[in-house]
Amino acid sequence: MTTPIAVTIAGSDSSGGAGIQADLKTFSALGVYGASVITALTAQNTRRVSAIHDVPPDFIAAQIDAVFSDLKVDAVKIGMLSQPAVIEAVTAGLERHRAREVVLDPVMVAASGDRLLAPDAIDVLRRVLIPRARVITPNLPEAAALLGDPVAADETEMRRQGERLLALGCGAVLMKGGHGEGPQSVDLLVEAGSVARFAADRIATRNTHGTGCTLSSAIAAGLARGRDLAAAVGEAKAYVTASIAAADRLQVGSGHGPTHHFHAWW
Repeated sequence: MTTPIAVTIAGSDSSGGAGIQADLKTFSALGVYGASVITALTAQNTRRVSAIHDVPPDFIAAQIDAVFSDLKVDAVKIGMLSQPAVIEAVTAGLERHRAREVVLDPVMVAASGDRLLAPDAIDVLRRVLIPRARVITPNLPEAAALLGDPVAADETEMRRQGERLLALGCGAVLMKGGHGEGPQSVDLLVEAGSVARFAADRIATRNTHGTGCTLSSAIAAGLARGRDLAAAVGEAKAYVTASIAAADRLQVGSGHGPTHHFHAWW
């Protein structure tokens, strides 16, 4: 039996709750071997991001070439890409190695409110990388920023924005409703000609650091294991919901703590 392999191309979170660290924990928890390409180093904790050090684009390309030339990569999760040149280097690397099953989480702002994507990088993300993605996973503020629209206020607006993002060339859009209101957190998977609804009860906790990273890497893990997209999204939603529900069992930091990636084990 072959080993399912997923690669995360993202920034490092020094506090371990989001970014590369969250992705690798998620891959491991879901039975997938994880490799990584680090695009940025962040100095951060559960309260704030205090500094960002961007990895040079040529070194990002070298990491991509090293991983893809040796490992049989089944799926790719992409997270923090802070600069236009980094986005272009990652896109070129994906094309060079004919990467498939690309899950793009358009990370723009950390849970603490700190901006992670340079304003001039948004247009490059739209034009260059989004068309390479099997699915993109914006939360409501990220979807609004990509479109230059107000934040969607209900599911009708979520669907409409998802369809507009789909027109940028990606295979599907998962509109994440975690920033919405109401008793349930509703995500909409928008594909050409169809919309699937995924709902879960909201959980009262402040420990939600890294939830977006965890969801997108869980989707990539499902795709790496051969799931179709809707099944991968459904399983990822269930995993993230359980991770959030168990988050308060962890005592980590004094701000927005991490979710519990290994809730099924300890």
